[in-house]
Amino acid sequence: MKVIKPVQNLIDEFRKLPTIGPKTAARLVYHLIKAPKLESERLAEAILLLKDQTTVCESCFNIAEQSPCQICRDENRDRGLICVVEEPLDVAAIEKTGRFCGLYHVLGGVINPMMGIGPDELRIRELIDRLNNKSVRIREVILATNPSMEGEATAMYIKERIQKSGVGAREEGGLKITRIARGLPTGGDLEYADNVTLSRALEGRTEF
Repeated sequence: MKVIKPVQNLIDEFRKLPTIGPKTAARLVYHLIKAPKLESERLAEAILLLKDQTTVCESCFNIAEQSPCQICRDENRDRGLICVVEEPLDVAAIEKTGRFCGLYHVLGGVINPMMGIGPDELRIRELIDRLNNKSVRIREVILATNPSMEGEATAMYIKERIQKSGVGAREEGGLKITRIARGLPTGGDLEYADNVTLSRALEGRTEF
């Protein structure tokens, strides 16, 4: 039996979301059909508010309600420590551990030639600009990209860019570049790691 157009339209929209296949998309749509109208209205309203009431932090590029974000505005954070992550979900995962007191820099992805994503598509230049800012001395950059092939390649590229830029070379003690420890499984994502594993990965970071 042919699926009617309104149902198929919503299935097609759900399928555009990450990790949502055709069967999952169909289940979501038929759930909404059976659910009270109020549930669908709340979902639609939440989606609209998501676009209207969120922005990107001008400093760290995390998702926030206002810019600079709450983390960047917090005077109690260690401004000499920057943790570089792939996506905003990684910031949320690290914050849940309660073990990191520095600031973040969200790249917006990783270098992936197969997907047409090169260094210029990421916020690497913005990271170098932050490190060159004379108003704050950055002591350490933690490269916390995921332990995947793309994450490792991105971390290596950033390290080389920082070193070539000469950031911190003339500062006493220099700029320390570290990589999160192997507490995370190869190919795993930070957002799925439990708090204990992620805390140990941060604490066990090594010179990179």
